[in-house]
Amino acid sequence: MENLENSTDCKETVSPLNNSGSILNSTAPCHDGKAMGFVLVHAGAGYHSESKAKEYKHVCKRACQKAVDRLRAGGLALEAVTAALIELEDSPFTNAGTGSNLNLSGEIECDASIMDGKSLNYGAVGALSGIKNPVLVARRLLSETQKGKLSAGRIPPCFLVGKGAEQWAISHGIPACPTEKMTTKFSLSGYKRNKRKMELAEQVEMKRKRQLCGHENDFGCLEPVGDIMVEGEENNSACLDTVGAVVVDREGNVAAAVSSGGLAMKHPGRVGQAAHYGCGCWAENARDASLYSTAVSTSGSGEHLIRTMLARECSTAMQTENAHQALLEAMQNKFISSPFLAGEDCVLGGVIVLRCCTCGECFYEGEMGEDHESSLDTNSRGSLNPTSSGAHDSVVLDVTCCGLL
Repeated sequence: MENLENSTDCKETVSPLNNSGSILNSTAPCHDGKAMGFVLVHAGAGYHSESKAKEYKHVCKRACQKAVDRLRAGGLALEAVTAALIELEDSPFTNAGTGSNLNLSGEIECDASIMDGKSLNYGAVGALSGIKNPVLVARRLLSETQKGKLSAGRIPPCFLVGKGAEQWAISHGIPACPTEKMTTKFSLSGYKRNKRKMELAEQVEMKRKRQLCGHENDFGCLEPVGDIMVEGEENNSACLDTVGAVVVDREGNVAAAVSSGGLAMKHPGRVGQAAHYGCGCWAENARDASLYSTAVSTSGSGEHLIRTMLARECSTAMQTENAHQALLEAMQNKFISSPFLAGEDCVLGGVIVLRCCTCGECFYEGEMGEDHESSLDTNSRGSLNPTSSGAHDSVVLDVTCCGLL
């Protein structure tokens, strides 16, 4: 990762993973030279059109800058990570909020979650329609849980789905936004293209069944219909996946958040890993000096990530001394070779992980590794030197990115 010492701008580092999305990181220095925190964002695993490479980098940079601005203003990690996610959701080029994939009914249903490492509170929404920024609803749910029980001793919800989530959001002052205003020309063209593919696939299947039943002697040379998520198609948004961010603030608090429009042509009501506890994101402050604080954001196939609870597994792995090796082993043992995914031909997923501790030196260490078709041997390392001299309380980071295609 690039040296960001004394920088006031978001420097960018694009992951070397092919078609794995843009990853960007930045430190936020303050006037006394002491770093105020660290921000890492990503635009999602999956296919990213080369013609839109600049847009993906720019939206990551804007998201990173929004989070840094909050940290500079004295905001905590939870505020900063929310600001980053709002920027990612507002971009028409990401599969989150505006521009999300359409489901089978031609509607947008979003998933999002956020976790605060300081309080360990979590908020999430699933299959949410009619709200421009799902992460705001997740954040509000998290905030409401901190207020204690509702009337008559009822426990406040931390996870809402569907119409109930939309109604709750509106009743708590979050404005509604119709699907047509969140649909872009790219998401609509992708929906129409995928719908045609599905119709052709259904015709092929019907003719095959008729032949097997003897109702048709020959159905000709039918070409197989391509998958909905076809890599390499220009303007294809179907393979874009969950966006996310992880943040640590000046006090050492960590937070993580994710947001996603889900799979293209998904069944209405489907909820992916972006909303599930321990699957989409994880954030946990260290409870004593012997432990690390960790924040994790995942992206990939929701069903695979749900069945392995990858976010929490990676957080647990980060408590060992060699963070980079521990993450690679977690990806291999807890995900790629997981017995919970034994029946899958190909598993798809990736993570960004942030690890920090409080100590007497001020330095940051960044680390990035990747997995190409289960190969775990490529990595690049960089470090951030002290921004001031002398011993003082600060945050020490290990930042690790890992993806699997």
